[in-house]
Amino acid sequence: MVRGEAGPRSARSGSQPERLEETMRGRLGRECVYVPSCRFGLFVALRHWCPPGGRVLMSPVNDDVVFFVVLAAGLRPVQAPLNPFDGTVDVDAVPEETWGSLSAVLTTNLYGNPDPAPRLRARCDALGIPLLEDAAHAIGSEVGGRPVGAWGEASVFSLSKHADAQAGGFLSLADPGLAEAVRATCDELLAPSRSASELAYALRPYAEAAVRGLGLRRAARATLGLLGLTERDGIRMPLRPEALARAAGAAPDLAAYDPWVRVDLHAYRGEPGPLRLRRVGRGLERLDEVLRSCRDGTELLLSTRWARPGEGSRVQPLFRVPLLVADRDAAMAALARRGIVVGYLYDPPLDDYAGEEFTDPSPAPGAARWFARHALPVDPLRAGEAVEVLERSGARPAEPPKRPTRPGTPAGGAGAGP
Repeated sequence: MVRGEAGPRSARSGSQPERLEETMRGRLGRECVYVPSCRFGLFVALRHWCPPGGRVLMSPVNDDVVFFVVLAAGLRPVQAPLNPFDGTVDVDAVPEETWGSLSAVLTTNLYGNPDPAPRLRARCDALGIPLLEDAAHAIGSEVGGRPVGAWGEASVFSLSKHADAQAGGFLSLADPGLAEAVRATCDELLAPSRSASELAYALRPYAEAAVRGLGLRRAARATLGLLGLTERDGIRMPLRPEALARAAGAAPDLAAYDPWVRVDLHAYRGEPGPLRLRRVGRGLERLDEVLRSCRDGTELLLSTRWARPGEGSRVQPLFRVPLLVADRDAAMAALARRGIVVGYLYDPPLDDYAGEEFTDPSPAPGAARWFARHALPVDPLRAGEAVEVLERSGARPAEPPKRPTRPGTPAGGAGAGP
């Protein structure tokens, strides 16, 4: 396992990263270490808490970058069964033999919908394994009366989402005594800041705005490609299985998996420059206002006929609200005509995408497939416009999936899948 040696903090004292850490510490109530990206922080956490060759339970409806970070840490992804209506882990559908084989559990909190952290915490405690929380989408969400990210041995946050900084994140720690060792490990893995990287960061907001502008999409996409900011023709990046298999010989090694881990964010391990840090600081200053607006938009979207059934719990300030529509492509096209771009799609699920060579498949894959096919992640900050477009387009709600019978369960029992 990676165990960095504690080093002096004098160089960081009073620095901008330290001030950002203090802000996040106040929000979360836990020790926080600033990292250049959520994926970088996740790699550090996995290497610190998981033995090489260990097995990690994770969601199959997740960013493929997260999947490659798990592989880069020298670990075996194990895909979990999901609740088909919100993409959270279905704890009861995980086989007992799977629980007994795990080295860790990694939550996703997809779009800000909290995974059942209290139940997962209890399971991990009983097994003596760590719970790690990916809170990239969930910086304002709560579960069990505590913030998402306050349940695990470690949790990672992204500042590219609600804070709209397009850079940076935090690795939070249950044990504050580990902070210096974790910072030392981060310092060992950081790449020096480059002027070209700072230029790409400065240009990204303008290029992305141009992508959304009429008549500029093709030119702007080419610009983003030249800057290394978009490398996908579809939802998933190319797997390149032969190269991926060769990289496994070097794991755990972040550099060996860099061609996959860096996709859409080449500076994921770069030492932050002053431009990034200033924008991160401004994003954190506006965060509470953004979260209030996200909560209002989420409430509106959850009141529509495309919302998941049975909703009645406390409204979270979701990063995206996964409406469930019969024809997602048609709904996306209708929204695009209004200038509303739908992103953060994770289809197909990771076990279908990567295959058994690289991951253990879910024991009940149907629910994840149904959710990945029908979820339409809508930005709650544009909730009113999106509802108007979907109503005008005649978008139909998705038909709920059938519930298969589990062994030992009466017909119509728990579980879901087509």
